[in-house]
Amino acid sequence: MLSITQFRDLIIRPTLLRIDLHSPAAEKLLLGTAIAESDLRYVRQVANGGHFGPARGFFQMEPATHDDIWANYLRYKASLGNRVRRTSSYFSGVHPDADEMIANAAYACAMARVHYLRRPEALPHEDDLWGIACYWKQWFNTPLGAGTPEKFIARIGDALDF
Repeated sequence: MLSITQFRDLIIRPTLLRIDLHSPAAEKLLLGTAIAESDLRYVRQVANGGHFGPARGFFQMEPATHDDIWANYLRYKASLGNRVRRTSSYFSGVHPDADEMIANAAYACAMARVHYLRRPEALPHEDDLWGIACYWKQWFNTPLGAGTPEKFIARIGDALDF
């Protein structure tokens, strides 16, 4: 596992500041998401039998979700789209490829933050661990995902300084 402090201080916080979407609540939500989704160890989803699944990056976003964000949200938010593009190392065409999230943690972080930004509910308060866990479950892991707020809290509560 990567250093949680370094991941927060050197990846999440600077990325959120760079795309102008930083808040203490967003920082905790994204740190919790990365830990819950990949344990800060995997940049490709590990599927049954050790094969790769579709999810990419520390936030384990699937290419279909990545592409949908660009096609149906960032396409209409030019300023934000440009800020997100600047976190990528290279792109050709309209937007970076989903594989950029494998090797570029800042880009993966930016895309995860935009994914949450599309949701209708405001972020929970930064001190509301249960609210952050439920927000992750509802909007990132989804009701059909294997995660639960309880598992989220068990894995990341100490890391988030609650």
